[in-house]
Amino acid sequence: MAKLSGAKALHRMSLFPRAEARCYSVLLSTTQRYLAGSVAVTWRYGTWVRTRRIGSDEVGWAAVDWGIRFCCHGFVYLKNEVLPVSMLIRMRLRYLFLPTLHIGLLCSLAAQTPSRTLVRAGKLLDVRTGAEASGKTIVVTGDKVTAIADTASTPAATSDAVIDLTKYTVMPGLIDVHTHLTGANNFDPFFELTMTPGKEAIIGVENAKTTVEAGFTTVRNVGANGFTDVALRDEINEGHIPGPHMQVSGPPLGITGGHMDENLLPEQYHVVGEGVADGIPAVQHMVRQNIKYGADLIKIGASGGVLSKGDDPQASQYTEEEMRAIVADAHRLGRKVAAHAHGAQAILWATNAGVDSIEHGSYLDDAGIAAMKAHGTYLVPTAYLIDWMQQYGKLPAIYQQKMKDVSAVEKQNAIKAIKAGVKVALGTDAAVYPHGLNAHEIDVYVNQFGMTPLQGIQTGTINAADLMGWSDKVGELTPGHWADVIAVEGDPLKDVKVLQDVKFVMVGGKVEKVPGAK
Repeated sequence: MAKLSGAKALHRMSLFPRAEARCYSVLLSTTQRYLAGSVAVTWRYGTWVRTRRIGSDEVGWAAVDWGIRFCCHGFVYLKNEVLPVSMLIRMRLRYLFLPTLHIGLLCSLAAQTPSRTLVRAGKLLDVRTGAEASGKTIVVTGDKVTAIADTASTPAATSDAVIDLTKYTVMPGLIDVHTHLTGANNFDPFFELTMTPGKEAIIGVENAKTTVEAGFTTVRNVGANGFTDVALRDEINEGHIPGPHMQVSGPPLGITGGHMDENLLPEQYHVVGEGVADGIPAVQHMVRQNIKYGADLIKIGASGGVLSKGDDPQASQYTEEEMRAIVADAHRLGRKVAAHAHGAQAILWATNAGVDSIEHGSYLDDAGIAAMKAHGTYLVPTAYLIDWMQQYGKLPAIYQQKMKDVSAVEKQNAIKAIKAGVKVALGTDAAVYPHGLNAHEIDVYVNQFGMTPLQGIQTGTINAADLMGWSDKVGELTPGHWADVIAVEGDPLKDVKVLQDVKFVMVGGKVEKVPGAK
């Protein structure tokens, strides 16, 4: 066994300041392959202590060897309990050819993942039926739920991790099917023109963390430049950064001069939006190109928009024939299609073309409602942004009147569609207002649109999962689904506003937020 001794060694490797180095000791070991590379140990706020990688081998969760408590700068080590941590330290030791690295004496990081994580729930909400069961335990193995069992009959084994949420209502993580995680809440034309893919990527890292800590463990990202959303999704999936499960569209498709084009600069600059394509051959090519570069779905501009210069939200943009070509290629290649559509004609054409969801639907009329019901098309209302804009919004003058016009009609038409039985999935358009406020959308559905609390919650769980084609992965806590768990104080079936203050978040078996975290 090779040893690296004491605080001096830690300080020399610049892992910790000298004063803190005396407080930490770590044992790293692996029974897997021993490859030259990097070892990373992550202490993340609100998570279990865990290792990242040794060489190319996933080492897994950390386990505390001894049933002792040790506190230093907010660290708490206690056997088989959650380990809330008040800081992020990423430790990299390069070029290790050691079967075992032993540093100090205090805690050990096990080579194997604990057999189970047991989440003890106070009340467990079944979002399909509305039943709230007491005394239940969610059994998590790896990244999936493996059982829902009575707590009394599910004792913790020595190797189990136990999370005590007996003071909370526990439910599946929420889903937002209309986000722009790489987008900032700033629509000043100069800010928009100076945006770069690099900036978008950095913004996306911040917003992914904010979104998941708000209890939204899955999102559909519908529009990003430079395929920055693809990179964000991949980094989250690799475990490099915290964030929700993502389906991403890449650059949205649109017509020349339309909502998805770049219209702020004059002709002499010849700037064109990344997703601009006109005519059937061009839109088919763009669908295939987006899929080539990693898109999980296709986003299109069926009508004009609000936050774009020179177009009319009520005017259709793509023709029905162009949209039929888009949908045919996307569906053949296993991707769904989301259509940005404010105007009545655009909604009708997009629905008849076979898109899977209508985003916004501001001027939805009776013909559009009938078509959406007939085709089973989802409506994604993005309604809370109207309230936020009216209270806090300071849009540039070129957008203000369009926002007022759309806001005057959108909610009443959404209510009409809901009463008629059109399917609804929760979508926020986060980035038009600040990220992290996603759960306010449910409050609008319940307290303005007339849904029951359970129906409102279902828009952001089982309905959204169905729209995404992920009903076997997310949306409810059942064996085989990803272990995406949130906990709130109070009862969301009595007051959905409690969903705006989520206390605990687990994504794919990894704890991302614990009670008391800010």
